[in-house]
Amino acid sequence: MHRPDPQRLSSAPDTVPELAPGRASIAAPGMIAFAALIVANVALAFGPWFVRATEVGPVAAGFWRLTLAVPFLIALAVQQGARPTRLSGGVWIGLIAGGVCFAADLGAWHLGIHRTTLANATLFGNVATLMFPIYGFLIAKTWPTRTQGWALVLAAAGAALLLGRSYQLDAKNLAGDLLCILAGLLYTVYFILMARARATLAPLSALTLSTLAGIVPLLVFALAMDERVLPTHWGPLIGLALCSQVLGQGLMIYALGRFTPLVIGIALLIQPVVAGMVGWLVYGERLGPADLVGVVMVAVALVLVRQQPPLEDPLDTPDFERQETA
Repeated sequence: MHRPDPQRLSSAPDTVPELAPGRASIAAPGMIAFAALIVANVALAFGPWFVRATEVGPVAAGFWRLTLAVPFLIALAVQQGARPTRLSGGVWIGLIAGGVCFAADLGAWHLGIHRTTLANATLFGNVATLMFPIYGFLIAKTWPTRTQGWALVLAAAGAALLLGRSYQLDAKNLAGDLLCILAGLLYTVYFILMARARATLAPLSALTLSTLAGIVPLLVFALAMDERVLPTHWGPLIGLALCSQVLGQGLMIYALGRFTPLVIGIALLIQPVVAGMVGWLVYGERLGPADLVGVVMVAVALVLVRQQPPLEDPLDTPDFERQETA
């Protein structure tokens, strides 16, 4: 068995020329990867705003998010040197299952967005903040370090503060919150499947194929719910596709190959912070002192986990050539 020659960069390059040996040549890739993780979560946080702004049904919005993103993802993957090759059955099953889970996640989440606040929808929709690190610890069969433990405690406390003021035990919010929790659980499964796919495929290839797998289920769901599918104004849907799927999800899948589940999970808390601010500015869902303290605690947790070195990703090379060959 051998791996293809890793001389070309894959999507979202994370290497720099080796101008000199030593720490500097190692630090830059970590900074780039961490910046990609931050930008991914900021971009994804604007998703609920775009969903509310669309005139189609919430599940139909998910369908257009994936459909409109596909041409851009294919173009970017090809530009980075992707070309089709035979993948194993296990890889295909993982990609298709990941795409279907992501479709179900989007459907449940978009329905929940219309039934609760933006901050709640984003926070509950990211229960992967807790579940994905737990998965990582179970797989690695190791307890977190002291620094990681403090980061996780701070992140959990910050999330509780963010939730405490905005969440109200109201029947009109409860249904939306439960839908978003379901979406968050499905998002965790999607993360696990895509993290495995990243061991074989480059980020853009994995995202493109899983995106294609999620289009038909979302369209079927939307039609079954008798939602409006065709819009008259495309602006919010294009923004949703480019900001959330191409930029946000693209950088997120890239980061999955670079950081531990703990770092990814804590970074997900950036989304409710940004979404809460958007809800405050656009919909009057005001934030209080407790929310701001929660924001600071999440930021400190991110600084703590940032001190952990990123994972090496030796397979971060040409896109569809990432499959091992005999």
